[in-house]
Amino acid sequence: MTQTAPAAPPARRVELTVRAVILGCLLAVIFTAANTYLGLKVGLTFASAIPAAVISMAILRAFKTSTIWENMTVQTVASVGGAMSSIIFVLPGLVMVGWWTGFPFWESVLICVFGGVLGVTFSIPLRRALVVDAGLPYPEGVAAAEVLTVGSRGAEQTDSAVRENKAGLAVVVVGAIVSTVYAWLVSARVFAGEAARFVKLPASLGGGATGLGFGMQFALLGAGHLIGLTVGLAQLFGLIVAWFVFVPLMTSPDVVAWLASHGIDSIASTVAGASPEELATTVWRREVRFMGAGVIGVAALWTLIKLAGPLVGGLTSALAANRRRAGGEVLDRSEQDIPIHLVGLISVACLVGIAGILAVFAQSNPTLAGSTALLVGGGLVYVVVIGFAVAAICGYMAGLIGSSNSPVSGVGILAIVIASVLMLGVMALSGLPADPSVVAFALIVTAVVFAVAVIANDNLQDLKTGQLVGATPWRQQTALIIGVGAGAIVIPLILNLLNQAFGFEGGPAGIADEPLAAPQATLISALAKGVIDGGLRWDLIGLGAVIGVVIIVLDAVLNATSKGKIKLPPLAVGIGFYLPAAVTTMLVIGAVAGWVYDRAIKTTRFADVGRRMGVLLASGLIVGESLFLVMTAGVIVATKNDSPFALIAEGSSWPAMLAGIVAFAVLTLALYTWVRSRSARV
Repeated sequence: MTQTAPAAPPARRVELTVRAVILGCLLAVIFTAANTYLGLKVGLTFASAIPAAVISMAILRAFKTSTIWENMTVQTVASVGGAMSSIIFVLPGLVMVGWWTGFPFWESVLICVFGGVLGVTFSIPLRRALVVDAGLPYPEGVAAAEVLTVGSRGAEQTDSAVRENKAGLAVVVVGAIVSTVYAWLVSARVFAGEAARFVKLPASLGGGATGLGFGMQFALLGAGHLIGLTVGLAQLFGLIVAWFVFVPLMTSPDVVAWLASHGIDSIASTVAGASPEELATTVWRREVRFMGAGVIGVAALWTLIKLAGPLVGGLTSALAANRRRAGGEVLDRSEQDIPIHLVGLISVACLVGIAGILAVFAQSNPTLAGSTALLVGGGLVYVVVIGFAVAAICGYMAGLIGSSNSPVSGVGILAIVIASVLMLGVMALSGLPADPSVVAFALIVTAVVFAVAVIANDNLQDLKTGQLVGATPWRQQTALIIGVGAGAIVIPLILNLLNQAFGFEGGPAGIADEPLAAPQATLISALAKGVIDGGLRWDLIGLGAVIGVVIIVLDAVLNATSKGKIKLPPLAVGIGFYLPAAVTTMLVIGAVAGWVYDRAIKTTRFADVGRRMGVLLASGLIVGESLFLVMTAGVIVATKNDSPFALIAEGSSWPAMLAGIVAFAVLTLALYTWVRSRSARV
């Protein structure tokens, strides 16, 4: 009788390895630092999944046992660490309202960790419904899977894939070097970092003031490339409405006089006789910007309303899938999440930690100490209810339009308004005064919810990539939790460094007299303070809300008449209203440059490769400049010199501006031309 040889045991799956985790954490630190600076400077962050995947494949190629799933682990850890940096849209508000003077390390880390891990656990029950069954496009997740598939070691890897991987790494590095060198030349005052012109309009046009500028920063150019033409043009529309309609209108002497006759104080009246630049920028910052907040708020609400139906269907599907698993259904490896009971235990542990943070905060403040139980209980209910809602909403939006384009800022605005209104209820029940500690408490619970939102937004995108390449969900979810920790540790260190060097708009000044705008944190802290102390300019926000409704209608009309070819995303319009003009204009230039580049290679044989190379160039431009400026902050703090790299004395602005414009344009053209030729050789 012939005996059958026993089957060979399955080969060990190389996926969640120590080397992948270490490399992922290192990249998470880099991308978190870059995103932290970019977010505070311009209010935008970039998705780091694709550059992380390219770097991982180039490095792990040295190991013969490396696999696509191991590269997937690196990308997952790195991308979630970068996403964690979006917490800077809330945390600096605690400095702006005067509650913190810096960022206490452990308190900041724990807010990020507990909120971020809840973002992972809250999104796990949604994976099957939103990633597997919903049929959502997940643009960034699909693109990352495509990059991993062509670039990772494996039987199907071609010579051209190996060449593309090497070329992609070179494009990231060259982009980073060019943006770093240019940023250094700006800091040396060889080139101007911004070109702007403000004018006083003639009496026939109202006599108001306006202006326009653009920041010559390669990080902004790269961010514009990534957001795309539709979003870029929508931001341009918002900028035009803000700076060429409302700023001239609200600085017009006739309008100022009319407002005064109706008992309405105008900011323009307090700076009468000022230069056109001071007049225009003051009115924009103190009045027009709040209209943008109204536009963003209405657009966010509209987005949530549109998502309500699909979201309910997705949650129903997730619950049904959990019931099938509980009934003993054997799941394929690609469907194995972290067990639901363990998800529950991790979630409870995070909630206990959050309760501890809130209790310590309340007990350390005499005003709040007597209401600790009410504040902690209410804060936990808020985190659970609103946190799970935003996890589902942001996860769905990531699938619909991508993580980078998801309106997490709008979710944060809604979250702080809800938290502040709830604090008014607590004040009514317990007799608390409108104290700064009440504002700070609202910001802390909102920071936790925001951490949930941004991580859920990124997680489901990563899980889609994992599904497409056959990764194991529970291993990927473990990597996500590790990535949260890596990003959380870096954030307070970078924030303290930037706070000391530059400071934030509305907060204490830094060593350098150029505070970071931190646009979302400025708005969120102003909303919290305004709701709680009653000083919010609801009239301006209401006017912005009306504008937002008009834009929503206009978007619907354009979408219908053009059969989906022309869109005007309301949230992007609101952001164009709200961001500084110099930032928005360069984002638009970047969006147009990216569109022109994609059109130029559309009919070539290397169109797909060239498109991916364009994304890598944009990512390199962002990372290089952002890391240089973080390093610059360290030098400023160490030397107490606000211009440590200056080679030229102040005062030669026009020559530096002209030189900067020419150099920026030439370098941009040269970079895109080089990337195109590099793509053609792959």
